[in-house]
Amino acid sequence: MLMFENPNSEQMATILKGAKTIAVVGLSDQPDRESYAVAKEMQNRGYRIIPVNPNISSALGEKAYHSLQDIPDPYEIINVFRRSEALPAVVIEANATACPVIWAQQGVYNEEAAKLAEAAGKTMIMDRCIMVMHSLFVKGKA
Repeated sequence: MLMFENPNSEQMATILKGAKTIAVVGLSDQPDRESYAVAKEMQNRGYRIIPVNPNISSALGEKAYHSLQDIPDPYEIINVFRRSEALPAVVIEANATACPVIWAQQGVYNEEAAKLAEAAGKTMIMDRCIMVMHSLFVKGKA
C-alpha cells in the first residue's frame, strides 16, 4: 500500500493560482491564533476567506458559517486548521461539497482522511502551510 503523497510544487501552484475563495475550517476570530494570521495573510494576497467555525459569528470581516454545507457561495479550497484526528470528519463533510481541494495545514496529517478524499475524487494536501506554499510557488512568480 502506498503512503500518501502531496501534489508536486507545480500542481500546488496551479491550485493556488486558480483559486479565488478559501473556506477555512477552524478559523479563529482571535488575532493571536495561527489560523487567523494565515487566513489574514491569504486575504491580503487577494483571496476571499470564508470562516467555518460554529463558535464564532465572523472573522476578518466575513460572516462565519457553522459547516461547509452552510456556505452559499462557491469556494475552490478548503483549508483545515483542526487536529489530525478531526481530519477524517472534515473530509467526509468536504466530500459532500463541490470543492475540489482539501488543504490540511502544517502539522495536520491523517492517512484515513487522505483515502476518503481520494475515494471522492478530491485533491488532498496535508502537513503544508498554505501561506508558505503560496510564498514559495506563487508570490513573486506571476
